[in-house]
Amino acid sequence: MCQSHSACCPQAQIVQEKICGNFNGLLAAEEVWSAPAGSYVSGTFQIFNSASSLAPVAGAVVGVPPGVLAAAPGVTDSVSVNSPTSFTITSAIGDSGTYCITLYKRVLA
Repeated sequence: MCQSHSACCPQAQIVQEKICGNFNGLLAAEEVWSAPAGSYVSGTFQIFNSASSLAPVAGAVVGVPPGVLAAAPGVTDSVSVNSPTSFTITSAIGDSGTYCITLYKRVLA
């Protein structure tokens, strides 16, 4: 049986994934990303609200602890959480911008 520091057990590696996209106001919450519980160790979630938007944009991340984002027009907001499972953006009609998600997953090499 392998011990955690023996030569026969590979060390876990951390893999980074990055996902970016655009959003346009829908007047409703839109889930832009989700994963099964335990899929990722941590993640950083970012929203940029275009300066031409008419209202603030909100984001919600299910994780530990839960993350909340709020970006006024022309502003970027971000939050990092452990064990993320979903990211939802709520924007008004006329709002637009981008989001970026950086995820970290532990894998055995």
